[in-house]
Amino acid sequence: MPNDVGLDIREQAREAPETEPRPQLETAARDYPIYVPWVRPASGTYAWSYWIRHPRGGLEGNGAEAARGPTLPGPSYPFWLQREELRLDVDGRYPQMQASGTLLLGSTARAHWIAELTPLGANKWSGSIWYKDGNTGLLPYTNVEITATTSWFYTQRKATVTFSGGGAPNRTLTYRFTSPYFHNVELEFDRVQNTGAVTAIGTCDHPNRPAALPCETLTIENVFRRAGFLVKKSGGDNPIPLSAAGSDAAWSDMEMHDAMQVYWSRFANKAQWSLWVLFAALHERGSTLGGVMFDDIGPNHRQGTAIFNDSFIANAPAGDADPAAWVERMKFWTACHEMGHAFNLAHSWQKAHPPSWGNPWIPLPNEHEARSFMNYPYNVSGGQTAFFSDFEYRFSDSELLFMRHAPARFVQMGNADWFDDHGFEQSQVSPEPAFRLELRANREKPIFEFMEPVVLEMKLQNVSGQPQVVPKSVLETSDHMTVIIKKQGKAARQWAPYARYCLSADKAVVSAGAALYESLFLAVGRNGWDLAEPGVYEVRMALHVGEEDVVSNSLRLRIAPPRDYDEEFIAQDFFSDEVGRILTFDGSQVLEAGNDTLHEVAERFETRRVALHAGIALGTPLTRDYRKLDLGEGERAVTAAHADSGVFTLIDRKAREARSFLKASLIKDPSNAAETLGHIDYKHYVDRFSAWLSEEEGEAAEAAKCQDLLHETLAERQVLGSVLDEIKSRHGGYAAQAKKAGKKK
Repeated sequence: MPNDVGLDIREQAREAPETEPRPQLETAARDYPIYVPWVRPASGTYAWSYWIRHPRGGLEGNGAEAARGPTLPGPSYPFWLQREELRLDVDGRYPQMQASGTLLLGSTARAHWIAELTPLGANKWSGSIWYKDGNTGLLPYTNVEITATTSWFYTQRKATVTFSGGGAPNRTLTYRFTSPYFHNVELEFDRVQNTGAVTAIGTCDHPNRPAALPCETLTIENVFRRAGFLVKKSGGDNPIPLSAAGSDAAWSDMEMHDAMQVYWSRFANKAQWSLWVLFAALHERGSTLGGVMFDDIGPNHRQGTAIFNDSFIANAPAGDADPAAWVERMKFWTACHEMGHAFNLAHSWQKAHPPSWGNPWIPLPNEHEARSFMNYPYNVSGGQTAFFSDFEYRFSDSELLFMRHAPARFVQMGNADWFDDHGFEQSQVSPEPAFRLELRANREKPIFEFMEPVVLEMKLQNVSGQPQVVPKSVLETSDHMTVIIKKQGKAARQWAPYARYCLSADKAVVSAGAALYESLFLAVGRNGWDLAEPGVYEVRMALHVGEEDVVSNSLRLRIAPPRDYDEEFIAQDFFSDEVGRILTFDGSQVLEAGNDTLHEVAERFETRRVALHAGIALGTPLTRDYRKLDLGEGERAVTAAHADSGVFTLIDRKAREARSFLKASLIKDPSNAAETLGHIDYKHYVDRFSAWLSEEEGEAAEAAKCQDLLHETLAERQVLGSVLDEIKSRHGGYAAQAKKAGKKK
């Protein structure tokens, strides 16, 4: 700050005589947020400092007199260390009638303000400052008055701002125009080989559209330019070999996290205005997952998204007027939706939560009917047909307000936590809820060993007395839930999962008295290890179901202290981000330091429950082939030629090691495994191990034995009869398969 933004789109205007009209700018500026034909716009970013970069190049002094007076309150700084930025948002595309600014003194003292404006006349506005952030003592003022000097030519644009009120002397500064945008951002679109990247859409290709919608070819870059960002490409856009997804060609969360670090040409463990978008075919969860935003890469997050083209977004509704155009539009919408999350935008219906559950920046009401990229088309009244008939390929005004005027760290990728610093309102909890939500641990007393990852079970029961329809994914994705963890004697923290998912809108009917069940791996997330230190904790959840929030019981649990010095010593390496992500995503072939720690845990603490979790994370990646990329020092970009030049090394699955790890975790002590993994996850892992034994190793008899053990273990733990019947059926299938194979021999 000032941001020294590029001015490339109107570069030709610099070389022309300033007296010459510029009709060609009407076309060139269409994607500017400030564009209005033949109106000299005022909106954009302005900057002030003693030495400011002139739009035509070189340095131009603002003048010592203006820099020195009136002085700011608080500590005294040399005037040449003072820098300020102004964002004016009053005309052009989607004007919000707001102004915001950032003041920086030295390298650390920073203050941010936002004011809502009212016109006073031509190019003149005034308003009250309604939001402040940072060192607010630097800005005691309560009002601003802004006068803009407009022109088609950058060198002639400026804005004069007078700060007043708050008991301080008036202060006036003149800012020079630097850009018609509010922030710079860099995008990279990579795609898996044999998968298309839908980065542009014909707005009139599908007949279901607003009658007044202009017909044009709209790109993703256009969308974010119109939201206020100077968009540039990072120079990536690389094809990624399909083998990077493993032998099954479907992407797991583990592979997605590994791939981002390997293939994204701008990957770095720091906050930056840069975003990675990958177009792939399918996630291993199947067709119900249309897209995902990754929340954490190293210590940073909100840096990348993945779109799955062969998921439910490729299935046009029956009888649609133009199915092919519908699918292309849905892929485009999904990409912009997931990218919106990376800018720290929540879903349209997910902005309001209890005030104690987040850091407020402004009150953001839920927008259930918004025709925004951040709303699900099938969530509005009338469904997707009603949504797209009014959808103008834009973000809502409240979302634009956040993207353009919130402090930069809230929006910038890799900076503020996901959904941090958004406003919250009281949950809409019904006095007579249709559902009861229960959090529980599958053990007699909710006491967890030191380093044992905390896995809980969620039970959502219909208590209304009549059937209820809910999203199938209501317990599968954190989009519907908010989880609060409070350690005794410390402030509450909101659990922040590593990844967020865009799932299909399939519905499930829950009969009266029936319940849905799902596991919750709560040990670790973007906040780190929320449940690590020994002590007593309370966990509570609010689940958004339909139009109401269902609040769970408050579950009280305890983390036991370490048994000895060895546990305490290795915990320093265990409670790391790498180990957390490996356990969350069931393994990694890239995070070597974390894998080394888990190997040590599995060997030294084989009698502790943490070793069972470590064995699953170490064994799972070994059950499939893996292609590893070997890049030169400092190289990040990947091209199609790499696949043929020998830089990829095919690593065969290691069946013997995989079997050793998984049997030790799942079969050796089944009751202990079922308790620490939870009934749901234990069944999931045993089912997956059985399928691998049968389908990949040709050992159906061993698979049948695993299912028999699973049935015995869960029957002793009194799980539902329907679950036991399913296990019996699966056991019978493997037994029949083994018998048939024996006869052939």
